[in-house]
Amino acid sequence: MTVATVPVNPEALRSFQIINVLDPREMDTNSMVSSRLPADSVVFHYHLRDRALLRSRFESPITIMTMRQLGDMSICHVADRFGTEIDIGGDGIRRYCFNAMFGGRKTLIQNGKETTACDHRGLVYRGLPGTRVLTSDGNARQNLWIEASALERALEAMLGAQSREPLDFEPDVDWSRGLAASLKGQIDFLMRELARSDGVAANPVALASLTDLMLSLALRGLPHNYSERLANAHWSAVPAYVRRAEEFMRASAAGPIRMEHVARAAGCSIRTLSAVFRRFRDTTPLAALHAIRLDQVRAELKCESMNASVAEIARCYGFTNTGRFVAAYRRRFGESPSAITRRDAWSLSPRE
Repeated sequence: MTVATVPVNPEALRSFQIINVLDPREMDTNSMVSSRLPADSVVFHYHLRDRALLRSRFESPITIMTMRQLGDMSICHVADRFGTEIDIGGDGIRRYCFNAMFGGRKTLIQNGKETTACDHRGLVYRGLPGTRVLTSDGNARQNLWIEASALERALEAMLGAQSREPLDFEPDVDWSRGLAASLKGQIDFLMRELARSDGVAANPVALASLTDLMLSLALRGLPHNYSERLANAHWSAVPAYVRRAEEFMRASAAGPIRMEHVARAAGCSIRTLSAVFRRFRDTTPLAALHAIRLDQVRAELKCESMNASVAEIARCYGFTNTGRFVAAYRRRFGESPSAITRRDAWSLSPRE
């Protein structure tokens, strides 16, 4: 039996990190292959389902993994010669996985429920602790991981209000129909672009626009616990006051801002500003500014050309108390600021 093939342009995969597993002992109980994954993926534990294979030796890979980070998204292709068991431990992963199969089967076990993907059906799930995935012999799959915070911000923008409970997708998805097929088409388009050095992936503005489109398609096209609210509720258009205030806060986040400055930029009184933020954003202008500054710190930490330390970047956006900043960052993004720098260090390393 050979490793299943992943129908991806080899030119695109040249920009990916690649892990080849030849020694089955790497997929023993200790799951040594997990140590070769990015820093935020150490909660993954890969095991061979057939333990008898641990005594075998192979001249060619039994598992191939390719990974590429793209802003708030990452794409991973995996092909296994033999069935595997994958467990998510620790505190889990604050990302959602959008899975499509190229061959074989993948079964998700989450909250006591089993869902199997094969052919044109895939899986959507959040990387919660205790999640288990079982794959068949001779399987190949594509996983698009999107940060939970990006999906949550997009959802709140669509609702015009803060979400009250975690976003929870139905795990089974049919990639051949409706907006789900459109989302799959955009993922395929992105993969073709990765083969080009001057494509979307190399242009931050274009990549951000494509990311927004994919977030919208995921939230509009795949069923979840907010679908009915998105489809049936008639939300008032967000007033220009709010849009102008947010634009001003994003443009001026690195400088001192008083609420009277924000109100003046929005074209309303401070009292009106507070009222419209309460109604349409379910928060206060000051809390919105705090969130925007955290978002901009995160954006700078993701910049490959970053030379400043985390503390220096945080201070630029008014976070002078390190402990309070780290706590606020963790509440918003579900991880510490240093997690991004660890991921970047891995992506720049020569390991395969």
